[in-house]
Amino acid sequence: MWLRGCLFSLAYLLAAFGAELPRGGITDTSASPHARLRSISLTSARWTKGFWSERFQLSDEVMIPAMWETLQIPNNGATYKNFVIAAGLEKGTFQSTKWSDGDVYKWLEAVAHVYAATRDPKLDARMDEVIAVIGKAQAPDGYISTQIQNTGFRRWKDINDHELYNMGHLITAACIHHRATGKDSLLKVARKAADYLYATFQPRPAELSHFDFNPSQIMGLVELYRTTGGREYLELADIFVTNRGAARGGTDQTQDRVAVRKETEAVGHGVTGPYLWAGAADVYAETGEPALWTALERLWKNVATQKMYVTGAIGAQTFGTSSRRDLVHEAFGPEYQLPNRLTYNETCANIANAIWNWRMLEATADPRYADVMETVLYNSMLSGMGISGKEFFYANPLRRFQDEVPLTRNQSLARWANIASTGAAKSYCCPPNVLRMLASTHEYAYGVSEKGLYVILYGSNTFKQNGIALKQESDYPWDGKVRLTIHSAPKGEYSLLLRIPGWAAGATLQVNGKPQRSPVTGAFAEVRRVWAAGDQVELELPMAPRLVEANPLVEETRNQVAVMRGPVVYCLESPDLPSGVRFTEVSIPADIRLRARFDPRLLGGVAVLEGKAKLAPQGDWSGLLYRTLRPGAGSVDVKLIPYYAWANRGPSFMSVWLPLAR
Repeated sequence: MWLRGCLFSLAYLLAAFGAELPRGGITDTSASPHARLRSISLTSARWTKGFWSERFQLSDEVMIPAMWETLQIPNNGATYKNFVIAAGLEKGTFQSTKWSDGDVYKWLEAVAHVYAATRDPKLDARMDEVIAVIGKAQAPDGYISTQIQNTGFRRWKDINDHELYNMGHLITAACIHHRATGKDSLLKVARKAADYLYATFQPRPAELSHFDFNPSQIMGLVELYRTTGGREYLELADIFVTNRGAARGGTDQTQDRVAVRKETEAVGHGVTGPYLWAGAADVYAETGEPALWTALERLWKNVATQKMYVTGAIGAQTFGTSSRRDLVHEAFGPEYQLPNRLTYNETCANIANAIWNWRMLEATADPRYADVMETVLYNSMLSGMGISGKEFFYANPLRRFQDEVPLTRNQSLARWANIASTGAAKSYCCPPNVLRMLASTHEYAYGVSEKGLYVILYGSNTFKQNGIALKQESDYPWDGKVRLTIHSAPKGEYSLLLRIPGWAAGATLQVNGKPQRSPVTGAFAEVRRVWAAGDQVELELPMAPRLVEANPLVEETRNQVAVMRGPVVYCLESPDLPSGVRFTEVSIPADIRLRARFDPRLLGGVAVLEGKAKLAPQGDWSGLLYRTLRPGAGSVDVKLIPYYAWANRGPSFMSVWLPLAR
């Protein structure tokens, strides 16, 4: 393992400072006229140890090969063989979901991110192999979607066929592959597909005015424009944004009843909404259209202040109706309605929220968007994956009661490795989405502008780009100490801008051991000076556990608290309770003293919170719905674990929100 790590680091250095690769990172805003923050390249930053480094290594060594094997299972929910059949290399029938192609592309994108860092020739060869098959599967006119090609169904007949979703992820994967390798093999396939889409949708035929469900193609088309300079791709992306709600007959389920620029609330599917708004934010970064940005800010405020969970998760309704009485599912609920056991919170929706907030951050350099993104990364994205990297959740509830309370749709008692092994979910869309996020977190760690370097995510890493090179050292999120050591910097004054999270009241900042002005929470703390090699910036973020309460309008959490430490949300899980005690019998004193203790042997290494809570044994509720209140008595020692790590010790019961004992 040690030797492999050394070779891994050497490969990264060669990649980062060796051959020149195409510009751009997870997004390429380097020339976007209305983006205040420029993304870094794929190879500028690299985790060196700690939390995200461990998960990047997991994505490389475990998740990519395990997921590749899973994609060979015919009834998995995402199946690579559909491309082989469409390419004419084997005979067979289409199997899997209609969005299977897109999930394979997400896996391919993740491989490209990892390859950019490791330069592993085996990954490069695997990508070449897969891309060759995809190219053969593509129709002569550029169309590619195996759920149509392998069945003989008519193109563009049903929005639920996910044709645009599939091609959107193809285009995004192609841009990342090109930046990672310098090759244009997949980019040619993507351009051919995008040219076909332009010919089909640019005339805006009336019969296709509502033809869009999960609009990943908007982000993909803007990225293709940034990669190739083809203005038609940006034009088409804007057409897809404008089409949503532009004609009668739409539905809130797909954010298609009201035009994006006029929408006042977040409605409908929890994935398609943020994908649409992320794509619209990409369009704004290129066009600067005021009406589009005003709408995006309005929608963000509605989500962040009325419809988002403490974990950054979104999608409260399994089934329901919108405020305009459209039937919706896997959707945003009414304002302040955030159920815990019954919530949906699909892993892909949570990731989509992070993706959207990243683009809002790029447009504004406003750290409140980074705060939301970070919350998702440490909580509702990561909860979708087991610590082994091989099992996944589709839905992410914040409470799981004992056996007498049944699971809801697409919830599962334990994480699953593939769809063939579980009846709880019928989609494999979330696992490759988690993988591509873990494979690219280092690309979200920094941003650049004319002013200087923005430090967005904390953890041990190195960074080198545009004349600035530094090393960051931190055990974040388990410890709030962050040290930045400058190796080289541009001549003259240059700024480092460190994100101070909204929860970090009392943060302190030093430069070469000298205290600086107290940082303001929810802002970037700017340190501007002429830098010399060896200069050090030390930031300390307070990491005391804190009790969090929700707005009183959230009925589901009245008189309850959640526990957070840094960006991490905690929960009480049944394996950590004394025998015979249920979490429903435990309440948290308002003055509880919680002590943090890092346990390297528990759940892959986590900081647990320990303290003494109130205990109110509930007795036998069999056959009862109500009864006269009984006084509680006693106390119990509790141990809270990070929410993302629950359900890794066998079937269990859990709650994020716990009753408050004042």
